[in-house]
Amino acid sequence: MTGRHRADPPDDGRDGGRDSGSDDGRDSGSDGGGDRGRDGGRDGGTDAGTPAWRGSLAWPLCAAAGVGMVVAYFLAPLDRLGPQHPALSWALFMGALFVVAGLLLREVRNVLVDRPHTRPGAMITLLILVTVHVFSTAYYALAKEPGQFAGDLRTRLDALYFTIVTLATVGYGDIAPSGQTSRTVAVVQILYSFVFLTAAATALTQRMRGVLERRAERERGE
Repeated sequence: MTGRHRADPPDDGRDGGRDSGSDDGRDSGSDGGGDRGRDGGRDGGTDAGTPAWRGSLAWPLCAAAGVGMVVAYFLAPLDRLGPQHPALSWALFMGALFVVAGLLLREVRNVLVDRPHTRPGAMITLLILVTVHVFSTAYYALAKEPGQFAGDLRTRLDALYFTIVTLATVGYGDIAPSGQTSRTVAVVQILYSFVFLTAAATALTQRMRGVLERRAERERGE
């Protein structure tokens, strides 16, 4: 009995070594694999269970949606908006701004929490384009009312031009809001761009910087 008791500790040591070694190996392996998977998910922006072709189609789909938006802007029956239907015009205008603002804030939140499997670059770019066309439509509808603009704002291209000039704060002076309503919409555009579009652009820059830093760290580790 004494011999058996003396032989037990080495068995316990071997068992403990095997258990701790295997557990440590499994834990370190799972931790390393999980970290690499999470980093890869954030860098690539695609889910492990999502086909790779979906991530590669994000920007082409965004470009196609942008082209379709421009075509729709020039072909849509916007003549029904304006002084003849003020309630409908204002409802569509404010509703579109609220929807775009909510979507922009969601993309900003995704960037701040570093949420993987998202494509904020494509979405933010598309939402900025939507914002431009929303204000262009508003200016085109307002231009039908005499006295709202000083200058030649008659066509949809004129409205799009004035929207981009206002967004870029260039101010050529060839077209300027002169009516109370048009000046109100111009002020709304300036504030909207300053709050939502600036926040979205800042978040997008932060996301791109984080992706580049993680990619550089991974390359140094390899």
